[in-house]
Amino acid sequence: MKFRSKIVRIAAPLLLCPLAAAADVSPVAQTTAEYAVDKYEAAMTDTLAELVQFKTVAREDLPLEKNPEFSGFKRTLCGKAEALDLECEDHGYVVIVALGQGEEKIGIVTHGDVQPANPAKWNKSPFELDRTSEPGKLIARGSEDDKGPIATALYSMKAIKDKGVPMKRRVELIVYLGEESDWAPLQTFLKDYPMPAYNITIDANYPVVTAEKGWSEVRATFAEAVVADKSKPYLSDFHGGYFGSQVPDEAHASIANPTAALEKAIRARAAQHSQVKFEFAVKESLLEITARGVATHSSEPEHGINAIAFLADTLGTYEWPANAAGATVRYINDLIGTGITAEQFGDIAYSDDFMGPMTGALTMVKVSDKGLTSHLNLRRPTGKTAELLEKQIHRAIDTWQKKTGIQVADVGVHLGQPYRADDAPQVQPLLNVFRHFTGIEDAGPVAIGGSTNAKLLPNAVSFGPSMPGKAYTGHSEHEFITVDQLRLNLKMYTAMMIEIANL
Repeated sequence: MKFRSKIVRIAAPLLLCPLAAAADVSPVAQTTAEYAVDKYEAAMTDTLAELVQFKTVAREDLPLEKNPEFSGFKRTLCGKAEALDLECEDHGYVVIVALGQGEEKIGIVTHGDVQPANPAKWNKSPFELDRTSEPGKLIARGSEDDKGPIATALYSMKAIKDKGVPMKRRVELIVYLGEESDWAPLQTFLKDYPMPAYNITIDANYPVVTAEKGWSEVRATFAEAVVADKSKPYLSDFHGGYFGSQVPDEAHASIANPTAALEKAIRARAAQHSQVKFEFAVKESLLEITARGVATHSSEPEHGINAIAFLADTLGTYEWPANAAGATVRYINDLIGTGITAEQFGDIAYSDDFMGPMTGALTMVKVSDKGLTSHLNLRRPTGKTAELLEKQIHRAIDTWQKKTGIQVADVGVHLGQPYRADDAPQVQPLLNVFRHFTGIEDAGPVAIGGSTNAKLLPNAVSFGPSMPGKAYTGHSEHEFITVDQLRLNLKMYTAMMIEIANL
């Protein structure tokens, strides 16, 4: 997720309209959606509170099957499903909650793992549903991405079961537990599992997502080098970011041997970036600088303020010696900058008429086993081959090395494939549901920055939970879903299951 192109703009009051719009849904879908909200809205919110308390963050030192957070999450999910008289199967990395007995199936695809969260940046624990700090918001890691949608889907299925709605197809809620870290276990699972013919991920945006950009990355590593003249200023440290799909809200630099003139120039440059908060401190003859921006999902860099990029720009008033930190700052300023479409990186920038531009966001600068590595997260649309793009990336870095005389110790390039599902048969029924419950009559398919598990599934498109024109809060340090949005999602997911299961 989720840099959107051709977005349909929406006024906030439309979230509150129950309404009958131009698009139609079946009467049973309408009445069951209303019943779901009347009967189960409170229970849905309580279940969300139960699910977010599990810190389902992947750990390198502990496999999922031995991680008590994942085990507890799965027990709670299956226990809740069975209490609602739904089927539940634990397949290790995949949990399936099912309704109905039809031979044909529809898949509702989501995930139960979440990204890390820094507790210092939250009013309450990120793994506790905060219902009070900001009235109208339900704040927690996973509230939008993706435990809110899981809770919603459970009670949509329960409402359908209560009402005895006839369903031609069995509904399977497919909850994957490695979406944020490792897709290989899901790929292995899919080799043997008979997947539904129609699949809908609830891990993106409305109205209906039919195209996702390819998750890509450029890693540039600079080896540590001895500073020839340690009597002059040099960067002894530069780092920032937490994980590879977040625009970072914090970055740090340490300057050895700072002069009064240099500090003055840096402070003047920092003052030009009023959207970033800079903190200066002197510690043991080092000038320490911290930049604080705004974290967001790296597929929507326009909604964030990249602390790494702006700190590097602020340090660009001086030509630093080319140790690892100094070389990294010069590389960032020359080839990446503070823009979000990779326009400085040689010739790699491009755009697609529907999917929009390729975006680029620095997500991390951290020490690796080879030196200091910067991570540039690209989200690439259709319109340029991976072969051409990789050649242009290497050409830009080679040209920069020749120009500066600085050598990059290691370059890593990963280019994910864009995904299109323009002709999926469930697109029009999903649009009808969205139009009916929001009143947005001209809503149409959209593209996002990606990336969801839709890429791995047949006939897969995405349907919510985030409204068009709204910043996606998943992966930020202020993740939430509003009470109104959760209620609206319960209506739309209930209607969606009925309409698609009866296609």
